[in-house]
Amino acid sequence: MATRRSNGEGSLSWNEARQRWLGRASLGYNADGKRRIGSVSARTKTEAKNKLRALLRDHDDGLPTQRAYTVGDAGEAWLVHGLVGRDPNTVANRTILARTHVIPGLGKRRLTELTAEEVDRWLADKAATLSTDTLRRLLSILRQSIRRAQAHDLVKRNVVLLCDIPKGQPGRPSKSLTREEAERLLRAAGDNPTMNAYVVVSLLTGARTEELRALTWSRVNLDGNPPTIDLWRSVRAHGDTKTSKSRRTLELPARCVEALTKHRDLVDKQSAESGRQLEEFDLVFSTTTGTALDPANVRRAFRRVIAAAGMDPMSWTPRELRHSFVSLLSSSGMPIEDIAHLVGHANTRVTELVYRKELRPVLTRGAVAMDVLFPDDESARTLVSRLVSKSQADRPQGLDDEDERRPDQGRNRGA
Repeated sequence: MATRRSNGEGSLSWNEARQRWLGRASLGYNADGKRRIGSVSARTKTEAKNKLRALLRDHDDGLPTQRAYTVGDAGEAWLVHGLVGRDPNTVANRTILARTHVIPGLGKRRLTELTAEEVDRWLADKAATLSTDTLRRLLSILRQSIRRAQAHDLVKRNVVLLCDIPKGQPGRPSKSLTREEAERLLRAAGDNPTMNAYVVVSLLTGARTEELRALTWSRVNLDGNPPTIDLWRSVRAHGDTKTSKSRRTLELPARCVEALTKHRDLVDKQSAESGRQLEEFDLVFSTTTGTALDPANVRRAFRRVIAAAGMDPMSWTPRELRHSFVSLLSSSGMPIEDIAHLVGHANTRVTELVYRKELRPVLTRGAVAMDVLFPDDESARTLVSRLVSKSQADRPQGLDDEDERRPDQGRNRGA
């Protein structure tokens, strides 16, 4: 005669339909007051009894008891709860990576049975097609997903912490335009009214794409002496620039002034014709309704200009205009410290750090160099000539005469 199981030991029963022994046990209550029931199954009664005892022992020890919880479940839960408050672009990127690579590759594996060896094999397979940076993000998603499951007592340990990032495929290296290619691009941009100012300002000032997309007309002074733009905002979260040192005011080259003036007239004309008021957004580069540009829209429009310039549109991105700015200035002979200042990079020189603590001065050398490289018309050449003359006028008077007198002075002292 079968003996009755004691309280707290759970129950065992034979399931005729499944041809398996089933075990069930109470595991307490959820936060909403509903009873939590744990279940096991096995082909034999002894195996089912042992599984049921292990389930109850884990529950008593405070260990995870939801053995059916999978990596996919952990990943989806992290996407819902673990990305709260993050930038929308970050949320979109991590969601795509998780649902394209992590969940399809490891999602069906039970979390309690996942091993470091399985994760290493999965990463090795991904390394054959993905870059090292992408692999780093995939491993981060997996670690954070399991860490959250661990915090909710769904798994005992995070085996992903034992895994290292393998070396993936090299990414496409950034490149810069030659001077001849830059000239062709500027000519092609001149035939595209909607992208002309964007390309010219990006190439001739080195502004980041995220800074130009957030640039407002209130930060553009075309009538100043000199004309300037304030790169103090970006489309990043909270409108901050990449770093605090990225905030800077730049003098505009003559070609930028002309392009922005034409662009402003074009925007005013389109606004008047459509009857829409764009002052609410005040963006320099915007959609036809005045809202901020999407990165994909900028890339598509930029590639059309690249194609018109006779270059491969799929080989260039808008951010490489910034690389070209640095390369062209370097080839013109400008010191790298000055270039770093112009593009808003941090500098290790003490004097640079000290002067950056002052009210941000207008940086002019980039505009002068670009006017030399790309003179737009006679007015630009006149500006360059005037700046060169001013530089010569600022030299100390009588320096050459003093140098010529030094041999005589030396002989007089020796006499």
